[in-house]
Amino acid sequence: MDQVLLRMEGISKSFPGVNALNQCKFELRSGEVHALVGENGAGKSTLMKVLAGVYHRDSGHIFYKGEEVDIPNPRAALQLGISMIHQELNLMPHLTVAQNIFIGREPRNKTIPFFISDSEINQKTEQLFSHMHLKLDPTTKVGNLSVAKQQMIEIAKALSYNAEVLIMDEPTAALTEAEIDELFRLIRELRDKGVGIVHISHRLEELKQISDRVTVMRDGQYINTVNTKETSIDQIINMMVGRTIYETSPDIPQDASQEIVLEVKNLSRGSILKDVSFNLKKGEILGFAGLMGAGRTETARAIFGADPFDGGDIYIKGKRVNIKSPRDGVIFGVGYLSEDRKRYGLALGMDVKENIVMSALHKFLSLNFWVDFLKTRTTSQSFVQSLNIKTPSLEQKVKYLSGGNQQKVVIGKWLTADTDILIFDEPTRGIDVGAKSEIYKLLNDLAHQGKSIIMISSELPEILRMSHRVVVMCEGRITGILDAKDATQESIMKLATQRTIILRENDTDNLTTEMGAA
Repeated sequence: MDQVLLRMEGISKSFPGVNALNQCKFELRSGEVHALVGENGAGKSTLMKVLAGVYHRDSGHIFYKGEEVDIPNPRAALQLGISMIHQELNLMPHLTVAQNIFIGREPRNKTIPFFISDSEINQKTEQLFSHMHLKLDPTTKVGNLSVAKQQMIEIAKALSYNAEVLIMDEPTAALTEAEIDELFRLIRELRDKGVGIVHISHRLEELKQISDRVTVMRDGQYINTVNTKETSIDQIINMMVGRTIYETSPDIPQDASQEIVLEVKNLSRGSILKDVSFNLKKGEILGFAGLMGAGRTETARAIFGADPFDGGDIYIKGKRVNIKSPRDGVIFGVGYLSEDRKRYGLALGMDVKENIVMSALHKFLSLNFWVDFLKTRTTSQSFVQSLNIKTPSLEQKVKYLSGGNQQKVVIGKWLTADTDILIFDEPTRGIDVGAKSEIYKLLNDLAHQGKSIIMISSELPEILRMSHRVVVMCEGRITGILDAKDATQESIMKLATQRTIILRENDTDNLTTEMGAA
């Protein structure tokens, strides 16, 4: 593992208004898993995109197998043996799994060379999946698959190139624990075969499991490279952020408000949601836990009006409401921050100012129905400052911001709309420890201001740290509601894997699960 496979020196890269990389360096050895960490905007993905040919460096040198190379585009990188799995999925939903994996490399029909041999593509895909221990039909349309399955297809596509350098940008962000274990098994197998692997992740607990060395970046600059076994996670965090991280548990006063602002009764939707009932109190952070496919996001989207439901009732401040669309949701004071912020939360081609005010544009209309641009600027600037959104200007397009700052823009949008009920679906997915800290503090501040928050998260430590109560779902049902003082990772996981429930008098305040019933 001592042989240096790749070395980058003095790499700099600038975009309009942003100096993304400044004299950065990186080294990768054969048969090594090298973690690359840093806050959002630190330059991790940019540095690896330079290596993968997505961006061309402004200055610096890249040495591969001892020789200096130029990588002008992704095809050149692949020809060298460098493959990258991007954080954002790059699949075509109308094509099959096999067609996506071998797009541009399709074998031809031996009888009629003008036609692609789908049978050969499917066979090669089956062989690849067999090696990965992945049970998936190669003929399935990608658009019909979950985000986790699509992520595994991206990984399979990268592995199909037989790369000697494999770059994984947040590969575990949308995977379950079982899928992560399987991915790590693959990574170790590839490492043992001499492949050099770059692992970019915000899940710092993964570093000890999978990496040999860790390189830390901050504000577009190289900070340090350390051996994983010899370095604590706290030391890595200190190098990443250079400041105190917010780790405070939520303040739960003894005389917490009992005022119910949202009540959901017997919400149902086919086999997806089954008699979902719960309530949300003023100033409360109500955590939603469960495994992937448990129905948490579907519940949130139904409450917000993004998805229809077959039966059940929704009450806001004691009044039954009829929410049939997101517009209705906003009118009744509900805001929803989707887990897929780029698809459902932002207009990527618009600037920061426009994104922040778009959910409440009616507030910025003058008497003659023209938009008051001075007011929009003043309002958006106040949220940029209060939420600490790092942007060169209000006119910066949000697609150029880091994931954490994009999430803050979405939060600013709903704060502008002044909704009383905020649903955060995976609020810290794909963002770094520093940005997580700021969002945790923001959630607590909003709760203290009287906002009521539903927080869906797949990270149990996050649920336990932030929630006043925890709702646990399994296969479309609520299997338990736990007070913060009674919730543990073990108790939540038992409920999250439990299909049979017994409710006590259908009282959502005292919803219990008899553990012996499962």
